[in-house]
Amino acid sequence: MNRPPSPPHAPRGASRTAIGVAALRWQHQWLDDEPKVLIDAVSGLLLGEELLRELAARTADPRSAEMLALRSHVVLRSRYCEDRLAAAVREGVSQLVVLGAGLDTFAFRQPAWAQHLRICEVDHPASQAEKRGLLSRAGIAIPGNVEFVAIDFEHTTLAQGLTSAGVDFSSKTFFSCLGVTMYLTADAVDALFATVARFRAGSEIVFTYRHATDATESTLALRVRELGEPWTFHVEPDALDRKLKAAGFRGLEELGVEEAQALYFRGRTDGLHAPSRRGIARAVVGAIDA
Repeated sequence: MNRPPSPPHAPRGASRTAIGVAALRWQHQWLDDEPKVLIDAVSGLLLGEELLRELAARTADPRSAEMLALRSHVVLRSRYCEDRLAAAVREGVSQLVVLGAGLDTFAFRQPAWAQHLRICEVDHPASQAEKRGLLSRAGIAIPGNVEFVAIDFEHTTLAQGLTSAGVDFSSKTFFSCLGVTMYLTADAVDALFATVARFRAGSEIVFTYRHATDATESTLALRVRELGEPWTFHVEPDALDRKLKAAGFRGLEELGVEEAQALYFRGRTDGLHAPSRRGIARAVVGAIDA
């Protein structure tokens, strides 16, 4: 991983897509029916009423098919990642590393089962400064088990940054990497996986990626390009599976549409359903420890 998720020439600070994702998570809280796919009251507090009003005034109809699909994807990927983390904790994971943390809120609404974890949020120094300012303004305390690992990927590799922060490569660790790989180069993605694969067998990464078969640029892809944060990496699942196995993982395990529907969207009548957009996946390092 040798560069930040946004282009080098972009102004540093909270990514505009990160703000949009946080707003979608908050929108789910007040707009969609119970049960919530993801419970996240912190996102709205983090953004603040003024910014939420501004975003609402200039975004599309939240009930449109496009926005329902986008919101479904955003809450699904976070819920799936947190469910996988819960399972990993039961299997002995002691560290959580959130890559490209942006305005992710798990660390600030963590359940009791996560409070023994060491949680490291990894992002660019300026992005982290922006987030810490938002947390302070909202009066959200930083839990004692949470630390910020600031890495400027133009000058420091992920492995170097984690080592400098004292992250224990010998401990079973869980990595969250949502909405990151599509902004990287192929070499940066290879380096990211290679670093995760150095951790103890049984460590796991949940990540999102863009399928190479999604040949035409979607409305969403065009939108993020206009925001100055274009998608640059895409890959076929078979090629990604080979890449992961070569790096030291057991292989690619992708969350399928039917599985997602059964687990998280069954019986809903509010328009939310498992998105047809693919690319939510997990991979486990080596063989699971006994």
